[in-house]
Amino acid sequence: MTEIRSEALIAMGGNLPIGEQSVVHTLIGAVEQLSESDIRLTAVSRFYRTPCFPAGSGPDYVNAAIAIRTILSPRDLLDLLHQVEADFARRRVQRWGMRTLDLDLIAYDDLICPDVATFERWKDLPLEQQMQEAPGQMLVPHPRLQDRGFVLVPLRDIAPDWRHPILGQTVRELCAVLPMSDLNEISPV
Repeated sequence: MTEIRSEALIAMGGNLPIGEQSVVHTLIGAVEQLSESDIRLTAVSRFYRTPCFPAGSGPDYVNAAIAIRTILSPRDLLDLLHQVEADFARRRVQRWGMRTLDLDLIAYDDLICPDVATFERWKDLPLEQQMQEAPGQMLVPHPRLQDRGFVLVPLRDIAPDWRHPILGQTVRELCAVLPMSDLNEISPV
């Protein structure tokens, strides 16, 4: 019997070194650790230097994205991502604070979790509230991926034709409507 494997997209980033280890080495280490679990890596993007978000709140980030296949459920995959973050000294002290490693589950097959109405609420939440509120549940696809060049540009490397299950646009199309000023701030490492 063949195991059914789901496809998922994961955004990666960090802007704090771990001791003498650079952020790039942290991301490489996280990819290696994930590939030793119930995950089969199918693609890894280039690494990109991106401005800290929100602007001026810390050092620049290094961002990337990976595509995987897995037998893990979405919840188990998210738990694994959080464990890997913790293994790389991630501390959740401040929302959108500086971090050694951030692993975000961007998409899992065509799953919409928990529902379209919840996605729309978080997608449309004003920035001030986004900075203060964190969802108390898993949200898939990520509700603001379409607004973030630091997510879309690496995703374009590995999944340009992935179509957002709610918005109906591909990663390539979502990138094309980002402000050019956002895209100009993103450069390969």
